[in-house]
This record gives sequence, C-alpha cells and structure tokens, in this order.
Amino acid sequence: MTGKIVIIGTLDTKGKEILFIKNIIEGTGISTIVMNTGVIGSTSWDADISNETVARAGGASLQELVAKDDRGYAMDVMMKGAAALVAELYRNKEVAGVISLGGSAGTTIGTYAMQALPVGVPKLMVSTVASGNTRPYVGEKDITMMYSVVDISGINRLSANILANAAYAIAGMAKGVPPQLENKPLIAATMFGVTTPCVNKAREYLEQQGYEVLVFHATGSGGMAMEALIESGFIEGVLDVTTTEWCDELAGGVLSAGPSRLEAAAKAGIPQVVSTGALDMVNFGAMDTVPEKYAGRNLYKHNATITLMRTNVDENRQLGQIIASKLNRSTGPCALFLPLKGVSLIDNEGQPFYGPEEDAALFDALRTNLDRERVELVELEHNVNDEAFALAMAKKLIELMKKINQISEKDQKRRFLEAPGPERPLFILRLTPDVRADCITLFL
Repeated sequence: MTGKIVIIGTLDTKGKEILFIKNIIEGTGISTIVMNTGVIGSTSWDADISNETVARAGGASLQELVAKDDRGYAMDVMMKGAAALVAELYRNKEVAGVISLGGSAGTTIGTYAMQALPVGVPKLMVSTVASGNTRPYVGEKDITMMYSVVDISGINRLSANILANAAYAIAGMAKGVPPQLENKPLIAATMFGVTTPCVNKAREYLEQQGYEVLVFHATGSGGMAMEALIESGFIEGVLDVTTTEWCDELAGGVLSAGPSRLEAAAKAGIPQVVSTGALDMVNFGAMDTVPEKYAGRNLYKHNATITLMRTNVDENRQLGQIIASKLNRSTGPCALFLPLKGVSLIDNEGQPFYGPEEDAALFDALRTNLDRERVELVELEHNVNDEAFALAMAKKLIELMKKINQISEKDQKRRFLEAPGPERPLFILRLTPDVRADCITLFL
C-alpha cells in the first residue's frame, strides 16, 4: 500500500467525529490527510488541508464565501475545490483511500470529490441520507455508502460503533491487495433480464476465446458506468446488446443513462457490435407510478415495483433515428445487428410485447438513417436471445478487434520505416522457432 487515507469533512460541525475516525485509522498504521470543507464556523484543531485552500482550488476565497453568505454557491465552490485537490493528491500517488461523513451537504461534497478518482480506489461515505436514493451521490463510481442511522452529531455508544466500523472498513480496503488475475483484453457487454440468454451465451464464447467480459446491467447507472470506463481507456471492445436505456431517455422512464449513451465507444474508436436489445420497453416503478399520459398503453407488470410499457411505432421510429445518429459518429469498427424475430424475451410471438409493426418501424428507421460506410449492418432471422444470434455478434466483435489490432501493428511498422534513423523507435524482432532462440535486435 502506498499513500494515505484522505478524510473529507466540515471541521466546524463534524470536527469531533472526524478526529475520532482519524485516530482509529492511524491506530491501524495508516497515515491520514484531513481536508476541511467547512466555511463559516471555527475549529478546535487544524486540518492538513485548510478550508481556505479548498475554497481557492474551487475558484473563490474563503472571505468571499463568507461575505456572499450563499450556501448553494459555497457548496459548489467547496465541491469543486475538494475534487480538484483529491485528484491532484491521487496524481502524486498520495491517496490510498478516501472517507467522508456528513448529512446531505457533507455527502454532496464528499462524494463529488470521490467521483474525481478512478474505479478501484477505496471510497467510503458515512451519510445520513444513505438509506434513500443514492444514485446522485454514487453515479458510476464504486463509492460505498454507509448509513449513519443516527445524525452525525457527537460520539455516543451507537455512533461510536458505526464510525469505528467505517474507519476500520476504509483501513481494510486500503491495506487490501487485489488479486492479480491474468491480463486479458477487456470487453464490455450490456444486459437486461430479457436479454440474459443472449449475453450469457456471447460471454461464454468470448471467455473461451481468451477475452474477459464485464457485464453491465442496463439500468441507467449501468450504462453510465460502462461509458465512463470506455472513456477512461479500460475497454478494448464493446458488445452493446442491450440499448434499452434509450427508451427511458426518450419516454421519461426511470432507467435512463442520459443523452450521451452510445457515444463513448464511437469517440474512442474501439470496436463495437451493437444491437437493439429490449428496445421494446420503457421502465417505470409500481403500476400506479406510470404517468397518466400513458394510460391505455400496453403495460406489463414485471413485479410489484417495476412496470414495463411497450414502445409504440412512433417511439421506435425515433429510437432508430437516434441510435443510427450515434453509431454514425463511430471512428472505429462498428457493426449493428438486427434480430428480425424480436428484441427481447417478451417480444416473441405469443408474448406480451410481441410487436411486428413496432419492430418494423425500428428496423426501417435504422436502415434508412445508418451510414453504411461507417457501420456494417447485419440482419438475422432470429430473436435476440437465439444462440445463433448471440454467437454471430460475439464472433463479429472478435473479427473487428483482430482487424483493428492488425491495423495498429501495420501503422507502427509504417511509422518505424518512415522515421529518420536517429529518431527511429526500438523494434523488437522475435526469431522463428527453427533458430531455437529468441533474439532482440535494436535498430537505431
């Protein structure tokens, strides 16, 4: 383990509690860096990073925040400042983990700073709002939320146990050594309950071929997490079977991944194979939460807390236009697969969302709007969950990934041959087995 545990909090209101967890963490042998994000009140001890430093990193002076007396503005400045400083500490290899504690304001600042760190860095937020909707705080990062049960106000028998657990938890995370797994090319795949057979079959095949597959549940946050990892450069290929989050973005469902969904792979230029999985449904909560404007639509009670709405002809036409426009921006190899016999388990003949007319509108819009010079179109007489469809997508992705690797190798050789002698890069030559030896020759 390298680095220290960063403790973020408002020392003017949570100084005693922060000192409590600081002492426990340091008692485990790990050093800490305390960052004060309070604005107005005084403190009984000094932080390693003062609130003045945080404010200036966020674009204002502490005096300005006090004079302005605008809580919202002050929070915005301290959020940005904390995030900038944590990111800088990480770049300097000083962060082994981050812990914060607080109410709604403290949670907003602490988790905003945590989101500036890559996936894999330990992040723990002890919060009074952790038992509610945590999506605004967690986003697409691996932030652990711990409910404080009682308000974070003083040390008592209950809060002492909870805060101690949190302190020991972040210390344990920081000391832990992740297992060293075989380094395989990473593929991202998207799945929903109604596309599970397809993704499982494709995943099994890809793993047999030597790839590692990360499966993201297409629930909004899943799609955002995948896009973020692609942007960060972790992913080498994408099997985007389940693009259903666009249904919720279009129709106001609860599982939207936002308007930038389907853009990361296109921008990164990595190979992607995309399909229309679960574009037959929009997700809402319990039946009584479905907006009144959708009364009379084809609604399906998935369970007591989830209601699905069948997308209609007009929505499918719009979805086709949107998805085509996203894929047309691809800067790398891209293929779109159309399952002509249904886009989900419940879009089969005899199932609740069977809709040949709706699917035809989707497929026609994709055919019409797709740039065939950028995107290869593959149409198969299968349901998305048929084994043949799943394997065809997986094999196409491998083909595209091998193709781009070959192009990359050729480009490297071209740059080597075109480079002037003194600037020519090192070139590694592996001799054939007949020579019974490997030799590295350096061309200068």
